[in-house]
Amino acid sequence: MNAWPMVQPTAGADRLGSELAHNPLLAKLTISPYFGILTAFWVYVALSNVLYANSMQAMLAELRAGYVFAPWDARLLQHIILYPALLTCIWASLRVGWHPFWRAIPIQLTCGLAFAVLASPALTLAEILAGDMPWHHWPAHATHPGLSAFVSGPVIPLWLASVTSFFLTYGFGLALVAGFDFYRRLRDAQLHTAALERSLNAAHLAALRMQLSPHTLFNLLHTIRGQIDWDPVSAQSMVVQLADLLRRLLKAGERELSRLSDELQFVRLYLDLQQKRFSDRLTVRVPAQDTLPSAWVPSLILQPLVENAVVHGLAGDAGAVVIRVEAFVDEETLCLRVINSVVPQQLMGLGGIGLKNVRERLAIQFGGRAVFRASPGDENDWIAEIRMPFLRDGP
Repeated sequence: MNAWPMVQPTAGADRLGSELAHNPLLAKLTISPYFGILTAFWVYVALSNVLYANSMQAMLAELRAGYVFAPWDARLLQHIILYPALLTCIWASLRVGWHPFWRAIPIQLTCGLAFAVLASPALTLAEILAGDMPWHHWPAHATHPGLSAFVSGPVIPLWLASVTSFFLTYGFGLALVAGFDFYRRLRDAQLHTAALERSLNAAHLAALRMQLSPHTLFNLLHTIRGQIDWDPVSAQSMVVQLADLLRRLLKAGERELSRLSDELQFVRLYLDLQQKRFSDRLTVRVPAQDTLPSAWVPSLILQPLVENAVVHGLAGDAGAVVIRVEAFVDEETLCLRVINSVVPQQLMGLGGIGLKNVRERLAIQFGGRAVFRASPGDENDWIAEIRMPFLRDGP
């Protein structure tokens, strides 16, 4: 029975459904639950019919009506005989589908009627196989005059009643399987959509990380260029440091998460390069490695904030600038801050490439669980703060 073909996807089915239809292994795994559902449904129907017939026959026996219902073994054998027909008709119904509606409805009704018509002959065959007299001959022996007149009438109304009963039973079974099939397709579509969304987010994050590389490189090359003319030795040292920085930048850009200690080491290296150019103006305060919480953060998440602090802190004034980096844990929230002094009344943009990058990455990786704020603080400070879930475990 496992060779039962996969349901052909109708018009409008997604690509995943098409792939399942052309993959025998996936089709086998996906279609197999139908057998369990139909078997459980048919067992319920068989037991219900047998119990109903036996209870009614017991009641009629008290009225000395003779045999009106077929014995339980014949009815059970009838449902066993009808089970392959049920599978075949429902398989055909699923193959046909419901589109186009004008063509599908007549075929679906035909499948249901074909199954229902077989019910009465299947019962007669079951009685013969069980060694009993076909049930429509038994009412002739009924002793109750009213019941005898009723049950010894034409067989056609009773046959129509059997067709109607089994047609409705088939409809319930088809509705059950169709509902499960719809749920399965909806579930597969949701899984497929979630996989595509994860792939899109991963690609978006990779693009955002790569976006930092030329931006950082441009700023640092501009810094080294200012040193070449009047301090070549320092410029050479900065080139070596830049090579180390680029190596770390490329490694960090390949990872989604980094240790906070590694992220701060990258920040120190970048700020050290900037300090060599602005040694008389720039003061940097970065927490020591042994004071940092053991946490994981998105790779390069602090780099655009530090760049923004250097660029905007030194712009518009020749005075000293202090840049502080802070990292601490507040319950289950990791707080990262980059604070820099600014000229009084100076407004720093919130829509630059770096800050926009930080917002997008936090939104993709953490949704509403992470918050980024950049606003003026006390004593002419500018504060860029990230609050995100405290990640103790990395990838």
